[in-house]
Amino acid sequence: MPSGFGRLWTAQTVSSFGDGVMHAALPLLALALTRDPMALAVVTAAGTLPWLLFGVLGGALVDRWDRRRTMWVADVARAVLLAIPAAAAALDALSIPLLAAVAFLLGLGGLFFDTAATAYLPDLLGRDPASLERANSRLHGAQTAMSGFAGPPAGSALLALGRAVPLIADAVSFVFSALLVRSLPDAPRPEPAARESLLRQARAGASYVFGDRLLLGLALRPAVGNIAFLAVETVLALFAHERLGIGSFGFGLLLTAEATGGLLGAGIASFLGRRLGTGTALTCTAAVEGLAILGLAAAPNPYAAGLALAVCGAGMGATMVLGPSLRQAIVPAHLMGRVASTSRMLAMCAAPFGAFLGGWLATTYDIRTPIYAAGGLLLAMTAVTASMTDNRRVEAALRGTVPTGGSDHLESAELDAPAEPARERVTS
Repeated sequence: MPSGFGRLWTAQTVSSFGDGVMHAALPLLALALTRDPMALAVVTAAGTLPWLLFGVLGGALVDRWDRRRTMWVADVARAVLLAIPAAAAALDALSIPLLAAVAFLLGLGGLFFDTAATAYLPDLLGRDPASLERANSRLHGAQTAMSGFAGPPAGSALLALGRAVPLIADAVSFVFSALLVRSLPDAPRPEPAARESLLRQARAGASYVFGDRLLLGLALRPAVGNIAFLAVETVLALFAHERLGIGSFGFGLLLTAEATGGLLGAGIASFLGRRLGTGTALTCTAAVEGLAILGLAAAPNPYAAGLALAVCGAGMGATMVLGPSLRQAIVPAHLMGRVASTSRMLAMCAAPFGAFLGGWLATTYDIRTPIYAAGGLLLAMTAVTASMTDNRRVEAALRGTVPTGGSDHLESAELDAPAEPARERVTS
């Protein structure tokens, strides 16, 4: 790996630790203010709304902007933003609306950072499929270790020191990440034609995704998955407290169990892809996630719940290495930001629906009901998308050919997007 990748890995590792701190602290801060499931759902959903409102346009902007600069500016902006809730916490003035607003703005910064990082990585690594898979495995492994394994217990512990402490810790992580990202090398990127409007460029990226069954299948998996996972996440703190009988620190350990599985999944993702083929591996990991969530719903004690979350995390970890690596290898460079943001937008737009669905099911029926519903939804999604991301389509895309029924989108997307004659597809 080039030296620049090491700096990018370090930046995201530190930032992911801060994210993990907030992943535990934010729902616990909200839980300290209210026990209303719908109010908790508002805070959970707020962080995903920027993708619904600005997802595709954000990708088009990233394809126009310098990607390295976009990343560090987003980090600095999020660090400054966190000073507001930290001050409110110190003054005992936190509220659900303030937490929801902060979650929304943090999500907006994450939209630009994540899209820019996804588009920057293929250029940094020369768009080599094997290197991209190794890089995504290391990035996701570090992200899982920090945001899920180390961060949540630290967030719970820091919260015990004061409500402002985890917010300050996350802000420091953003500052450190920004400094490292600023030192990264510039990566060449295709310049969009000046005559094209932002909306036209955004439409080209969306058309490229919706016109290709493989890319659409890769996008639908996290979209449907986010409905399920946000339904679970919305009630997980309450479920852990009321049904499993664990407190704040135990809740952090429960999230750590999921992250432990995620580390394993990220580590074996390349092996699964080689052994089963990327398409079959993605179908298997999706099925594992659904079965594990059903196991969580039926868990009689914290140990069984932790095991179920660990298995689910393993499936998610492998999926989040294999899927993005494949997309980065087959999408043309000049569309990378827009395709990545369109795919992420579909996933994130589904998340608010999942959050409110979880809150509604818990309020109307039982705290376990949204978890059972999430497991069933994941298994249904697995069956629907299996043929869209099978090994035949994956191999055809990596060879630079188009599966049957997938050629129309190339013509329409290329008419809408600036040409890049040197790299239309990456050969295997």
